[in-house]
Amino acid sequence: MIRVLLADDQALVRTGFRLILTQAPDMAVVGEAADGEQAAAMARELRPDVVLMDVRMPSVDGVEATRLIRAGGAGPTRVLILTTFDLDEYVYAALRAGASGFLLKDTLAADLLSAIRVVATGDAVVAPSATRRLLERYVPAGAPQAAVTDPGVLTEREREVLTRVARGLSNVEIADRLHLSEGTVKTHVSRVLAKLNLRDRVQAVVYAYESGVVRAGAADH
Repeated sequence: MIRVLLADDQALVRTGFRLILTQAPDMAVVGEAADGEQAAAMARELRPDVVLMDVRMPSVDGVEATRLIRAGGAGPTRVLILTTFDLDEYVYAALRAGASGFLLKDTLAADLLSAIRVVATGDAVVAPSATRRLLERYVPAGAPQAAVTDPGVLTEREREVLTRVARGLSNVEIADRLHLSEGTVKTHVSRVLAKLNLRDRVQAVVYAYESGVVRAGAADH
């Protein structure tokens, strides 16, 4: 069973999500939180697989709650951000804080359940192209922030793969562009994540922009 914690300041929204999740035979709602502080505390106590986190809440918002959860104390719990607003600074901040992706609150029930399953396996659910647009908007061109791990640890091929991941290409598209098999691309992506201590594809995209491997607004070659 995938254990899910709901975090939203609106009780009706939580009720709606609970009704959807209870219809899934492989999911169980283990708790509900009305704000970010409560969500972080419940995540530490309950250790759910996934937290469905509203990004905008009073007091402690979803961004800070995500940071608290990912900083430690909640084990392998992953955060899926829910927002009414597509591609805004709150979503960007949440991705930087360690969220494994984001969905709009009007996402179809089937897509929500699918996203929870993907995140629970350790992958990311944000379309890379959407993440790229978000980053190009909020990361200043030519002004990368210091990266946690030096990109110099990557081989030239791994760097090429990371660049294309950041540009929104799928594994199939990267394979075609670099004349590799899809399996080989998957292996390279896995090695990139391991070498850079990144959780998933979303974090790889954030890293690529903030480390300067990819410049906002630059064209892909």
